[in-house]
Amino acid sequence: MISGPSGDLEVLRRGHGEPSSLFLHGLGGSIATTRPYAGGVTGTRTFAHIAGHGASVPSASMTYAALADEVWAVADQAQATAVAGISMGAGAICAGLARDPKRFAAVVLLLPAALDRPRGDTAMDRFVTLADQVDIGDREVVAAELASWEPAACATKPEVLQWCREQADRLIGGGAARALRELPAQSPLTDRAVLAAVKCPVLVIAQEADEVHPVSVARDVMAALPQARLELLPEGGIMWAHRDRVRGLVGDFVRERAA
Repeated sequence: MISGPSGDLEVLRRGHGEPSSLFLHGLGGSIATTRPYAGGVTGTRTFAHIAGHGASVPSASMTYAALADEVWAVADQAQATAVAGISMGAGAICAGLARDPKRFAAVVLLLPAALDRPRGDTAMDRFVTLADQVDIGDREVVAAELASWEPAACATKPEVLQWCREQADRLIGGGAARALRELPAQSPLTDRAVLAAVKCPVLVIAQEADEVHPVSVARDVMAALPQARLELLPEGGIMWAHRDRVRGLVGDFVRERAA
């Protein structure tokens, strides 16, 4: 546990040496669900729980700006030169870069879900449903909801179902329900133009046919960042069908840009 702007934050460190990289989960995610994406990264890897996930204290203000404060606190403590965030984590990074565009040497944004316009589509309603189920505390119901979010081709595989049960336990035992309710209606920024000041290389990763993380948002993020490139993967789930590919992309990018 390290000190954060609203209280203690839970972190996990692996490896040693340079580069020092920070990895951030998505809304309803965890350190455990983030670690697979760092498998190709060398050096020191720090994973953090933010927004009341895991054992971390919920932010006093559940906004992307407040989450960015948490991310920057962990990054400074870890002396991270590279940062990677999934979905909510990607949004928190964008909110932080708007205020401190020179903080990192390399940035990876996986599955960005929003930029400077709040999402009002039905895909966001699923987070409120999940929050209600987490509050009730029925592990199998929460696991079934999480499984329904996975691509149909893998949603019934034993390893996927087991992963959903484990993640259900983490959600029920943590304090993420507030974030699940409040963040989907927000956007990380009010004006994407502020990202023009970010000059470091940025890798944006998206996948086809993802309602929660539309490709259109990833394209907007890429266009707003001067040194960004987009890697668009086929549908199937970056955790399942494309895990090795994503590991390679993130590992090569961080090694070449942040070492």
